Amino acid sequence: MHPMSTTEENKAQFRRAYEEVLNQGDLSVVDELIAPDFFNHEAPPGRDRGPESMRWLATMLRTAFPDSRFTIEELVAEGDIVAGRLTMSGTHEGPLTGMPPTGRAVRQDHMHFVRFRDGKAVEHWGVRDDLGMLQQMGVIPEPGQSREPDPT
Repeated sequence: MHPMSTTEENKAQFRRAYEEVLNQGDLSVVDELIAPDFFNHEAPPGRDRGPESMRWLATMLRTAFPDSRFTIEELVAEGDIVAGRLTMSGTHEGPLTGMPPTGRAVRQDHMHFVRFRDGKAVEHWGVRDDLGMLQQMGVIPEPGQSREPDPT
């Protein structure tokens, strides 16, 4: 990549991160996509810096949802930022942040904003429907439902 990346090149790198790393589990390309000084605003402390942040995320998600699939619904780029609307789907078959597998299928809406410099991601912000996913997993009851069995 040349020093000043275009919005189309940045969108291509965004697509590669989701397709190659998160969908296919190819951790060998992470250093091509993520800058050493990358900061992930959505990752927990200690897991939020550099290419290792992306490797951790991909491993965690693919352990919890081995069949996970991110579908990019829409990408918009302006300047050095790419915004993506995505859908993640998968079956909860492994531990997720301490929660045992439920065996349930989930579909989760996402919005991600990634800032690029010289063709690599340097910053990430994201918004996910975590509540909806936990409800689909049966961990949190849906509105109007009780976790307790109905006594009647």
